[in-house]
Amino acid sequence: MLNYQPKIVFFLPFFSSLLLTGCVGYPRIINFPFDNNGRSLNSLASELSPNIAGEYITFVSDRNGSQDVYLYEAKNRRLIDLPGLNAFNEIASDPSVSEDGLKIVFASSSQGKTRIYLYNRTTQQKRSLTDNIQGEVRNPTISADGSTVAFEVAEDGQWDLLQLTIDN
Repeated sequence: MLNYQPKIVFFLPFFSSLLLTGCVGYPRIINFPFDNNGRSLNSLASELSPNIAGEYITFVSDRNGSQDVYLYEAKNRRLIDLPGLNAFNEIASDPSVSEDGLKIVFASSSQGKTRIYLYNRTTQQKRSLTDNIQGEVRNPTISADGSTVAFEVAEDGQWDLLQLTIDN
């Protein structure tokens, strides 16, 4: 006979606080303030797909009327401008940031086609990494040093992992 005891679980908005862990030291909780104007990490909008690397947090939010990628610098508690990254006719998802915060990889859907893009903050350019892939793509991630991108590809009905070395 199973001894089952029901538990009540409360779900809080993700960005009210984060639990950060690492290889050294104890986990730490970081609280982020709420901002009605959308200039902080916490806002009234949906904040999806968070990814943490070093002092940077990248996520998707609909705070400006479309599903866009945002980059937050936790040390200085500010959003970083990403000119040329987001487009009104695209739906962004699954961002991942390099540890130095200079490269962001993400999926973006437009007109029924999903592509994986790499955005370089230094050059303020984004480029598609999947123009030559005929199948579906999803779940991109970037290495801590920004030299390698991996994502899932389904060209023949089976999901496979594709790894790319990024040239500067």
